[in-house]
Amino acid sequence: QVQLVESGGGLVQAGGSLRLSCTASGRAFSTYAMGWFRQAPGKERELVAGISRNGGTTYYTDSVKGRFTISRDHAKNTVYLQMNSLKPEDTAVYYCAAAKADYNTIVVVTQNDFGSWGQGTQVTVSS
Repeated sequence: QVQLVESGGGLVQAGGSLRLSCTASGRAFSTYAMGWFRQAPGKERELVAGISRNGGTTYYTDSVKGRFTISRDHAKNTVYLQMNSLKPEDTAVYYCAAAKADYNTIVVVTQNDFGSWGQGTQVTVSS
């Protein structure tokens, strides 16, 4: 497994931007598909964005399409979530997660398939 550490959360006004980073320690970062999840108070945790091992395939939940971008840098063992045009409803704790994937182009979307999780970072969007 890999150990994951998120950073980049904070307080931002509606319409603003934040970039979350998630750095993985351990070996073989490139063998993991990665995902960003979020959990708002009183709500279930949901997958926001996912990216394949090779970075060539991505997934976004409908509510963030066109506003969020997931990317990864294998040289830095890091996955990013660029969040633009933020809305108050984006307020949540954001978690980075890693899932072993057999193929380079597969995006993992099932929460139970993610075996490694970060500690979470708070994102608060004020209106």
